[in-house]
Amino acid sequence: MEELNDQYVQRRKKLEDLEARQVDPYPNKFESTFNTAAIRKQFGHLTREAEDPTMVVLAGRIMTMRLMGKACFATLKDARGRIQIYVCQDKIGEPEYALFKTLDRGDIIGLAGSVFCTRTGELTIMAQKVTLLAKALRPLPEKWHGLKDLETRYRQRYVDLIANDEVAEIFRIRSKVIKTMRGILEGRDFLEVETPMMQSIAGGAAAKPFVTHHKALDIDLYLRIAPELYLKRLMVGGLERVYEINRNFRNEGISTRHNPEFTMIELYQAYADYNQIMDLCREMITTVVKESTGQLEVEYQGNIIVFSGDWKRLTLLEAVKEYTGADFIAGKTLEETRKIARDLNVPFAQQDTKNKIINTIFEELVEGKLIQPTFICDYPVELSPLAKNAKGNPDVVERFELFIGAQELANAYSELNDPLEQRKRMEQQLKERERGDEEAQMLDEDYIRALEYGMPPCGGLGIGIDRLIMVITNSASIRDVILFPQMRPETK
Repeated sequence: MEELNDQYVQRRKKLEDLEARQVDPYPNKFESTFNTAAIRKQFGHLTREAEDPTMVVLAGRIMTMRLMGKACFATLKDARGRIQIYVCQDKIGEPEYALFKTLDRGDIIGLAGSVFCTRTGELTIMAQKVTLLAKALRPLPEKWHGLKDLETRYRQRYVDLIANDEVAEIFRIRSKVIKTMRGILEGRDFLEVETPMMQSIAGGAAAKPFVTHHKALDIDLYLRIAPELYLKRLMVGGLERVYEINRNFRNEGISTRHNPEFTMIELYQAYADYNQIMDLCREMITTVVKESTGQLEVEYQGNIIVFSGDWKRLTLLEAVKEYTGADFIAGKTLEETRKIARDLNVPFAQQDTKNKIINTIFEELVEGKLIQPTFICDYPVELSPLAKNAKGNPDVVERFELFIGAQELANAYSELNDPLEQRKRMEQQLKERERGDEEAQMLDEDYIRALEYGMPPCGGLGIGIDRLIMVITNSASIRDVILFPQMRPETK
């Protein structure tokens, strides 16, 4: 910290010297004609010691400086990469070179010059004019070690992006994935929409919401935990294919896979069931993987994930049996289910139903083994209050979750459109809330009223964007793929 303070003081002194010399350290604008990528593309053919007289103008941040008397080699970084620059007194004149020598790593400059290739084969800009665009008062992380501390990287993402080139690449991939998803859905005639982030009833998912208060209306509002019920209102209104790339907020724990604010893409297609949505889900994910990586295999946390070929499909009970040996397919009583859970060392609450215990066994002992893309299907109805019953089985709903890399990436249903059954299930959820389950869903009278006008049969799908980017970029934590993850306030 003392070293930082010393450097800060020195840089403040340089700032004062610049102002005394009537040099504006923070000019309003600078017009570039090239970026580093464009320079490499246009002049990359140059051979050693060859020069092109074309004048290029670009701006960027000084990342390294190597002063050699009346000349200096430096590295300039912009949003598209890095390039070497050569600044010498003979080319830019003594006053400008004297000013350039006072600059520091981290300062942002503009320069104009020609492009040449050094004897070592390095494409380089021969500066003819240098302009200071922003004086950096704080030093960049030390050159060779960079910014490594995870908490500092997440808290000061602006420095992380400067110091670690691979971080910016993650967010370029993220942008490309979202763009590709939009293209797929728009090619299928889906309409992108926006639904409220502040809602009077928190619905559409089993999660604890954040609560705020609107003074003018004098009512409590909830930050959205899911857009589902509003998107399905649009299905009632005749918008037969809709999607939203949405921010959701859940007042839950923070971990390598959970952030209180996260991004999903959620879509609904009229006249489709969960089988058709499963096909769409697979197509979307394989396409974005191919578009963003150029292949259909990616390494994720020591495993090679293969997206080509058939994806495994199991029912929830089949998955529990395959990975734990516990057979619930033939049916078990509550006491038998409790005994199996105890034998497997899986904790459960005394009030938990049989199906909740089975789901806990799945979460504790099965999820972590689902490395390759796997659809887990046909969940108990009590765990899926918004999904439609499977044909011929009133205890199971047409629902699937997609697991890749030992984590859930997607959730989908054949959507329940029977208003009487929906009311019954929401009333049951209300009883669960009254018994202390803060994640049980609320009773939404307006949503039921919408269903009473008639919603076509449809399938819905939600894909977790953050977790998908984790897999594609081999990121260990969700914080690595969110620009500004939630952090505790800094302590003084």
